[in-house]
Parts: sequence; C-alpha cells; structure tokens
Amino acid sequence: MLTCALFMGAHTYAQTTPAAAGSVGKAPAQAGTSITPNRVIGDVTAIDQASMSVTLKVDGSVGAVTAVLNSKTVYYRAKSDILSRAATATISPADLEKTSLTEVGVGDRVVVLGKVAEDQKSVPARILIVATKADLAQKQEQDREEWRRRGLVGTVAALNLETKEITLQLRSLAGQQTVAIAAGGEKVKFRRYAPDSVRFGDAKPGSLGEIKVGDQLRAKGDRSEDGARFTPEEVVTGTFRSIRGAVESVNAQANEINVKDLTTGKTVTISISKDSMVRRIPAEFAQRLAMRGQRNGNGGGGGAGGGAQGDAADTQPRAARAEGEGGARRQRPEGAGGEGMGNRRRMGGGPDIQQILERMPAVTIAELKPGEMVIVSSTAGADPSRATAIALITGVEALLQGPAGQPRTGGGQGTSLGLPSGALDIGIGVP
Repeated sequence: MLTCALFMGAHTYAQTTPAAAGSVGKAPAQAGTSITPNRVIGDVTAIDQASMSVTLKVDGSVGAVTAVLNSKTVYYRAKSDILSRAATATISPADLEKTSLTEVGVGDRVVVLGKVAEDQKSVPARILIVATKADLAQKQEQDREEWRRRGLVGTVAALNLETKEITLQLRSLAGQQTVAIAAGGEKVKFRRYAPDSVRFGDAKPGSLGEIKVGDQLRAKGDRSEDGARFTPEEVVTGTFRSIRGAVESVNAQANEINVKDLTTGKTVTISISKDSMVRRIPAEFAQRLAMRGQRNGNGGGGGAGGGAQGDAADTQPRAARAEGEGGARRQRPEGAGGEGMGNRRRMGGGPDIQQILERMPAVTIAELKPGEMVIVSSTAGADPSRATAIALITGVEALLQGPAGQPRTGGGQGTSLGLPSGALDIGIGVP
C-alpha cells in the first residue's frame, strides 16, 4: 500500500493511493513535507509531452522540481467530491480515477511518487495524482462559503487556559459584541499565521497555548441560540500589524512602496505579493466610516448602520428588535431577505469587513501615488522596517486625517474602519 499526504490549496489532506492489491488505509497528514525521499507535492508550471516531463513549483522550495515520466507512470485524478472530505475520511481507490498526461494542465496540483534525487531537483514518477485547477477553485469557493456561513472573526479579548475558553470581541459593522469560544474540544483544529505569511492557507498547525490577547482569530463552528457561546471545529489565529500613513514613493517594478507610519514616524517598506488584497474605498464610504468611528469614540453607542436611524436600529437589544418586527422575521426561512441575513445577524451581528473590502475596486501598485494615504495590514515579521501586505487599503484620507487635514493619532476616531477594537482588523483572511 502506498500512502501520501496530498496538499490541496489551503488545506492538508490525508490520502491513500491504490496499490497493486487495491488495499487502502488512512495516512496522517503532515505539514511542511512537500518534498520527502519518496514524494513531491507542487503546482504544475510546465508540461513537456515530447520529453515526458512535468515541471513543478514546490511549496517552500526556491528551485523547480522536474517529474520525469516514463511508459510505466500511472496517472490518477482526484475526484472533485473527495476534496471536501479528504481531511476526515479514509480515501479509497474509488475516490481516484485513472487519467493520462494529456489531462494534466498548468496550474493543476499534483503529487508525484517516486525516489527523489539527492539534489531534490528531479523525481522519476511511478505515480502522479492530479487535482485540477477547476476542481481546486470549486473547493476553495465551497470552503469560503462554509467559513462565511458558520464563522466568527474578531480580536482575542481574554484567554483562560485552564477552562480552555477564549473571549472574542467580534469584528463587524454592528458595534461591540463578545462571544465565549469553548476551545477545549478534542477535535478542535488550531492553525496559526507564521511571521511574514500572507495567505490564509499559509497558516501552520498551532495550539491553544500559542494564542495571545490582541490576536486576530477566525473560527468555524456552531453558535448557541442566544449568541453568547461558540463551539469551534477549526480556529485560525495570528498576530498582525497595522501600518497607517502616507505613501512616500512607489517602485512598481519591485512591487514595493514606502509608507511613513503615522504612529511611529518611521518609513516602512511594504511589499505587495500576488496574494495581497489591494483595494480602494470610495471617498463617501470612508467618510461614513470615519463618522461612525467618531460616534463610537464619543460614546455614541457603537452603532454601525447606514445613518442615524440605522445606528439606532442596530444598537437596540436583540429581543426588542425581534419583538418590534412582530415575529415576522422569526417566521422567515433562513436566508430570506438576501445572502442569509438571518444567519449573518446571529453569527456576527453584521457583515464581515473583509467581505466588504473584497468587493471594493481593486487597484495595482502602479496606481498608487506619493502623498496618498493607505492602511496596511500584515503579520508581525522579524524586520520592523519591512512588511508584506495582507491587505492594503487606499482612499482612506477621511479615516486618517482630521477635519483640518491633520493626522489622527488616537486609537478611536475612525482609525479602526468603524470597528470597536480600535485597531485595524482586516489581517486574517478567508480560504
């Protein structure tokens, strides 16, 4: 029996390949093992049918790896439906189907089994298993929807290691709310962003003990009926850094900008990767967020509606709102009113700021100009003078400057995009 850990996109899945006898089993997934003596996992960057070779970009490896094929190489395609259950289920030969080299494309994810060369630059392929780019994209969208539908995101306000309970301050546009996360379950999976990582998928296996007050946290699971407690299946955390200031210079060729941080007065070099989210928010939207931040900072109740009436409605007690609506909403099927609004109210009290920003217009680094104000979120790396952007938001002058154009340096006054935590809370992404 041959076993391998197959990394699909942002997750690690234990998978078993068919052996000559057709026996199967369950193999423990292991992180950080994209190259082992008998296996390579990576993304296809080139295919040469004439020379019977496939070039791979391997996770965590600078150089490319060449999979050398021959007439005895066996090809399998991972069926798209197994990607949703491969982390928990035993994979059988029925989950794989025979295919050929002609069905492998650039951008596909593959596992190659064979004895890897000592220089780790090539591997003669006995078996090649492929998950197509289309199947992976479908799986990623399913994951994103699951995290949105059953997820919470916010800032860790308190941590009790004895009771294994996390107090989470929710991040939403509906004001302050805390939820107790019961993180002591044996099956809870913890992952954590590594320093200088950008993608949600970069998060590594972690533990409850690594979490700190002030960390950002995204959890997937089930919330109690009263909304006060949450039982997670998976918890992803990270320590993130917020940089707010004016662009000093732009180097489009190097995908870097220099920003003078309003907090420290120092210049920080920001790298923009292909995974960075770069968005421009409309001026009127930024102004509304700034006004909301001022109301929050001035004891205005923490409302986050689209105006004074919206703020008042959102800050009414939950029971009062339900009573005032005459029970009609209670009878409404889940999702009625667009995008599962009933579920979103229970789960987060309002739309996730990450989702809102993702819908904003994307911009390129070449469109940024010196003097333009930006807000950058990144992980806390080793070098404070550099950062790789998880998210870079521009069009934020109203958030970072006072009425007279002077910088805002306080924790409130809109610097949190209207969030109650007083810190930019857009670091932790979604699958």
